[in-house]
Amino acid sequence: MGRALRAATVASAAALVALAIAPTAARSAVPPRVDLRVLVVDDGGPATAAVTSELDGAGTPYTTVNLATPGRPVITAGFLSDTVSGRPRAKYQAVVLPNDNPFGAGSAEMAALAAYETTFGIRQVDAYTYAQPTVGLNYAQTGGYIGQLDGTQGQVTAQGAAGDFGYLKGAVPFEDNDQYQSESYGYLATPLATQAAGATFTPLVDAAIPGSTERGVLVGQYAHDGRTELVIPFVYNQYQQQFRLLARGIVEWMTQGIHLGADRNYFEVQVDDVFLADDRWNSGLNCTPSDVDCPIGTGEDTDPIRMTAADAVYAKQWSAAHGFTFDFVFNGGGSEDWKSDNGTTTDPLANQLVADKSSYRWVNHTYLHPFLGCVQDVSVVPWQCETTTTGATQWVSKADITAAVKDNRTWAAAHGLSLNNDELVTGEHSGLKVLPQQPTDNPNLATALSSLGVEYLASDNSREPDQRQVGPAVTVPRFPMNVFYNAGTPQEETDEYNWIYTNHAQGGSGACATSGNSTCLIAPLDPDTGYASYIVPLEARIDLGHALGNNPRPHFIHQSNLAEGRIAYPVLERVLGDYAALFSANTPTVNLRTSDIATELQRRSAWSAAWKGGKVTAYRIGNSVTISAPSGVQVDATVPNGTRQAQLLGSTAFGSAYAGRLSGWAQPGLLQGSVTLTLTSAAVPAAPAAAPHSTAKIAAPAGRLPVPKGVAHAVPMGPGDRTRR
Repeated sequence: MGRALRAATVASAAALVALAIAPTAARSAVPPRVDLRVLVVDDGGPATAAVTSELDGAGTPYTTVNLATPGRPVITAGFLSDTVSGRPRAKYQAVVLPNDNPFGAGSAEMAALAAYETTFGIRQVDAYTYAQPTVGLNYAQTGGYIGQLDGTQGQVTAQGAAGDFGYLKGAVPFEDNDQYQSESYGYLATPLATQAAGATFTPLVDAAIPGSTERGVLVGQYAHDGRTELVIPFVYNQYQQQFRLLARGIVEWMTQGIHLGADRNYFEVQVDDVFLADDRWNSGLNCTPSDVDCPIGTGEDTDPIRMTAADAVYAKQWSAAHGFTFDFVFNGGGSEDWKSDNGTTTDPLANQLVADKSSYRWVNHTYLHPFLGCVQDVSVVPWQCETTTTGATQWVSKADITAAVKDNRTWAAAHGLSLNNDELVTGEHSGLKVLPQQPTDNPNLATALSSLGVEYLASDNSREPDQRQVGPAVTVPRFPMNVFYNAGTPQEETDEYNWIYTNHAQGGSGACATSGNSTCLIAPLDPDTGYASYIVPLEARIDLGHALGNNPRPHFIHQSNLAEGRIAYPVLERVLGDYAALFSANTPTVNLRTSDIATELQRRSAWSAAWKGGKVTAYRIGNSVTISAPSGVQVDATVPNGTRQAQLLGSTAFGSAYAGRLSGWAQPGLLQGSVTLTLTSAAVPAAPAAAPHSTAKIAAPAGRLPVPKGVAHAVPMGPGDRTRR
């Protein structure tokens, strides 16, 4: 640690001449064409992988040069730029490097990049680099800090807030999920008091240096020698909260706020089984009577969990107070069964929810929640599919599937509930394949969906994270929250949690040690305090991580979680509260309904296939951005405020405001073959200033910088965290 990196001195003017790039090309009478594509030079480390994952998720095209690949492209003047119809062209609008110079001292490739960036005003991200004078920082070992950053509290500076990190409220907390493992590592150093001639360093995110009154740079802008670098002297992976918070700003900075693709923070919650009663976990049996996980002979559940009218009143009040709309995924037959079981003609819960029907979105969950896959044989645990005498699987019929959906539509119409009949959530996502018992979809499902006009079908993200086609419908994968359907109180939730997530020696199922999907608890949680002290903050972190991942997939819980102890609310309040503490008002969570989520996922899939298949052309010339994509594929872009879409006659508004920019989907207007966006004059990136005559010091790397195991192999947040394994 702390070794000075050898520097190679390259004269800027000489490098430009040697590389055959005219120093005045970008400042000539002909404005250059800048292609909307990012160049990523990858060393195989987690930092460049994280930036690439952000580009992928947002739909921002990039080209990767893998330094470890034999025969990789060599970065030369011709690789970076050329001339199209007499106009200079920059093939990349930004450059991402694993550090400030991954090529070595005296590298012609680094000199080519430096000349290119200077000529066209292209910005460079140093994804993880050492604090050193060649990036405008003091050495960290001199009055700074080198080491573990777990739990560090970063802060956006005034300059960062006024620029590309203004979507953040200020705090940038670093994760600390495992006290026994290093999860973050980096260098905290101050900018040089005296920079090289013409150079400036602007801290954008910083943190207190341990044992000092000074603050060290976590993210900073270093302008020098006609170039601009984003200096990041800490390492991260694509899942860590600190990166997720900064990812948007990194991309906005390097693209100067003009790029293909978009990033939004989504959080939507669907509540299943509304009007039904859910079976209750039995702590003595460690299973749920009346459900298929209990041994034969354990009997029926005599005390199921069902919302009351008071719970319904609370749900409306909570939703209004938090500005958050639930999707109530309902089974109308549950209300009719409750009335029959209680010998009454009225259902207070249904009366209250129907009176408040405009406070929610309503989604069909079938009339009585039947299993719509194979015919289940529940005389054995685990259940299995019943078969004919010839061994063929017996399937629930098309008629039964159709009736389950239509009967619920009829009930909804009778009670004035507004439905999108093209949306459907089947009970337990049944009808779709369920491993290991039912490896294929019910063949009657697709035909039933076709006759019913269903276009959007919910699926379980933990089983099938990818959207797929089922007959006329596309699936909408949903995140199951670790707030169990069969728990109505914190004690019940904690008892079941302990059973699932402790090993045999601690009295648990031991499944956590063998499933590969989660980690085991160190010790069982206290039944009275474990929910609030451990489960709530952990589940909230997992769900917040989904929200920060530009992932529109919804979460789902059950009506039982809004009943009795109302155990879902503390988790939801923690997610929303933590989010509000991190993000500015111009960056709210986006709450979509099922059909809109499906459409977003479909558009992303088509867009990704188009740009990854080389079928998208996009570039900026001056204040005009031109984007061409295959017919029928909508284009996705993020641009500065005030941008308009040019039409054959006049112009129209583009996108919608989010995080200080405009973003959204667009398609060519009437008689147009491409999308043309017109920037305001103030939003056009300034032409690069004349390159100074001072020398540009291009550092050489001192080997691979330290990367702790907790970054190289992301530390799971805890039990139930499936995204990091």
